[in-house]
Amino acid sequence: MSLLVVGLSHRSAPVSVLERAALGADAQIKLLQDTVAAEPAAEAAVLATCNRIELYADVDKFHAGVAELSTLLAQHSGVGLDELTPYLYVHYEDRAVHHLFSVACGLDSMVVGEGQILGQIKDSLAKAQELHSAGRLLNDLFQQALRVGKRAHSETGIDRAGQSLVTFGLEQLAAGTDVTAWARGKKALVIGAGSMSSLAAATLARAGVAEIVVANRTYDRAERLAQILTEADGTDVPARAVPMESVPVELTRADVAVSCTGATGLVLTAEEVAAAVEGRTGQPVAFDGAEGSGRTTAKAPAARTAADSADVRQTPLPPTSVGTDENCPLDLTAAVQGGFSVLGEAAVAGMDAATLEQHAAWAAGSAVDRREAARRSPEADAELITALAATVATVGRIPERRKPEPVAEAPRLAPVLSLLDLAMPRDIDAAVHRLAGVRLVDIESLAEASADAPMAADVDQVRRIVSDEVAAFGAALRAAHITPTVVALRAMAADVVANEIARLEGRLPGLDDKHRSEITQTVRRVVDKLLHAPTVRVKQLAAEPGGAGYADALRTLFDLDQETVASVSRAEDSTEKNRGPR
Repeated sequence: MSLLVVGLSHRSAPVSVLERAALGADAQIKLLQDTVAAEPAAEAAVLATCNRIELYADVDKFHAGVAELSTLLAQHSGVGLDELTPYLYVHYEDRAVHHLFSVACGLDSMVVGEGQILGQIKDSLAKAQELHSAGRLLNDLFQQALRVGKRAHSETGIDRAGQSLVTFGLEQLAAGTDVTAWARGKKALVIGAGSMSSLAAATLARAGVAEIVVANRTYDRAERLAQILTEADGTDVPARAVPMESVPVELTRADVAVSCTGATGLVLTAEEVAAAVEGRTGQPVAFDGAEGSGRTTAKAPAARTAADSADVRQTPLPPTSVGTDENCPLDLTAAVQGGFSVLGEAAVAGMDAATLEQHAAWAAGSAVDRREAARRSPEADAELITALAATVATVGRIPERRKPEPVAEAPRLAPVLSLLDLAMPRDIDAAVHRLAGVRLVDIESLAEASADAPMAADVDQVRRIVSDEVAAFGAALRAAHITPTVVALRAMAADVVANEIARLEGRLPGLDDKHRSEITQTVRRVVDKLLHAPTVRVKQLAAEPGGAGYADALRTLFDLDQETVASVSRAEDSTEKNRGPR
């Protein structure tokens, strides 16, 4: 059996695909059940976060395993296999171990070094144990991944390289200012009461917001989170719980809102957000005119108001067809009489800014072919040089190059509402990016921002830790594969001792208990000493790369029954799969 992982993440797929492929709690359970019921897989675990969906399995056939796991992911995510396949990645055996250990250390996270992934891996293992889909391999793998992640955070400064997704998101909302200074005095609304929402609420409380309102579909959970926030040491922030129906009203009072629920549809539409801003400002909210492509940015420009637009100087453009050259805005007759090309400096000297801008557009567009022809023509170059020389002789200088006057830019509105959407699929309509006076940061904009985030020097040290741990885990795994064979060998030796003692009793019926016990112990010690060195050595050799063949050699040399070895393996695996969460 071998470890296989098939999945997709923010590194392999666009957020739009991750959003559609997101698995709810029920879908994850059904996926685990169907995976272990499939022929190639004996164990399974699902790691599903806001930016990754991965299915781990212990399979007996690589190609069949990849096909089966990919098909199951497509079926349970609702995304067609043909559409999903280009975004899937596959890791096998040591590469699969390396991948999970890197994930546990935060090296594969959207925000490098974040520690939330450890809790998500722990939850993934607990779910697999609860459903008895995790056997010896996945139990050992995930528990070791947790230890590796903790080691990376305790032995290195990887925490300095990254932070939680919540903190990173708030930094994007703060737009370069200190989060504490930005958040101080603001009223915050937290939608959801899960682990991510709880972390967001705690982070906002530490940042010094004036108030936190928690909304959740299960009111009791919202109330419990609000109570924890109110009673927390080190903060003095009042918190209260409200039902989800109160979110539109609370949004009109909030300065910042964080949403992370497990909803499959939108929690906040663009219309609801616009209504909240309008209810707060008393002014209608307009879209900023950006293309509605759904592509997000944490710094979307605010809309230009009518008053701002009125301040921009409007200069009427000259006719689009003056002179002899089609669509040229200049009187070419006057320009040509002076001996200048229409692309020369005299043609634009003294022109007002608006006309100059139109001429530049014409020269760069419809006249580009003539420009290239002129550049290739020696006659045209000679003509221009002669004309320039004549102008210098007449006026004493080359005509001045006029620069276009700067175009007045309307000031951008400061956001009156800041939104952070950490859900997958998204809770907040992407169209909110285009609302004036609103700043929205979501998973897609965080992915874009994190691409430019600096890597800490400690990342290299964490990578070395991961490599060392992968080698150690592989050695332990290979050594474990020979354990059933060693157990079967010792069981066979014990049977040989028992049979010989029984024969001795038949030949010496008068043997007393003291002598029988002494003889039995002596024979057992001889057998143990004979087997000790070979079994220890074979475990060492089996732990090395390519050591899998030593188990076969041991079975052949001692003529061990294959079914006996297999029964030992099944007994160990059964114990592991029936073990509950630790």
